[in-house]
Amino acid sequence: MGSQNGLMSAASLYGLVLFSAIAHAAWNALMKSADDRMLTMATLRFAGLVLGLSVLPFVDWPARQSLVWLALTAAAQFVYYVLLVRAYGVGDMSVVYPLARGLAPMLTTLVAAFAIGETLTASQVVAVGLISLGIMVLSLGAGARWQAVRLAIATGAVVATYSFFAGLGVRQAGAVLSFQACLEIVTGLGTVGYVAAVRFADLATFARKHAAAGLLAGALSVAGFLAYLIAARSLPLGPVVALRETSVIFGAMLGSLVLKEGFGLRRLAAACLVAAGIGLVAMPR
Repeated sequence: MGSQNGLMSAASLYGLVLFSAIAHAAWNALMKSADDRMLTMATLRFAGLVLGLSVLPFVDWPARQSLVWLALTAAAQFVYYVLLVRAYGVGDMSVVYPLARGLAPMLTTLVAAFAIGETLTASQVVAVGLISLGIMVLSLGAGARWQAVRLAIATGAVVATYSFFAGLGVRQAGAVLSFQACLEIVTGLGTVGYVAAVRFADLATFARKHAAAGLLAGALSVAGFLAYLIAARSLPLGPVVALRETSVIFGAMLGSLVLKEGFGLRRLAAACLVAAGIGLVAMPR
């Protein structure tokens, strides 16, 4: 492959990551606006389960060495779903979402540097500082409940965890679609099975009223994560995760414009600092 084609390929992959960011912000806005977030999450993961079952017969199974990473990714995502539902129950999207997602690139970049040798550039070091400062501005300002901040920080740590595990897994799986199909099936069965066990009586009524929104959110979730996996298979994890987390800007805008949450100068400054840090992480070396 020539250098020009290689550059075009990298540009296309980063474009997929930006699509992933937009899709992620959109389904999080649907989740935050839902009347019952637990049942919405079950509907969302049911969509992933159906899509995974539909795709799996037509792709090869992921390589055996990737299965441990698939299991670890699924376990981390289960924790993520629980924390996300709880965080949105106590805090504004424009607080929870930027804080949770802003932590992920910083943590993933550091873990990737120590665990698999993806070294930090000077710009990435500066980016870590900017992201940290933005998080402090956001979490310490007026209007951010401490309980929401704690849950958002925990969510961010789990996001970094599953992003790292998924990135390693998809590199060993042999095929992106097979890895995600299996992941959607595992997380779908686990989430839907749990919610059916504890909220079975409410499922039918909820499905009649909100199935369309939940399935749309599920489709956005699956498409966005697929775009991330395609990019993470061949690009460095730090910049990919960082660029994906530009979703914090879309999320903050959706929280303010669609969900009618406040968006004062403090949140604007925090979002700009986090976005600047993310931009530096994503810059080519």
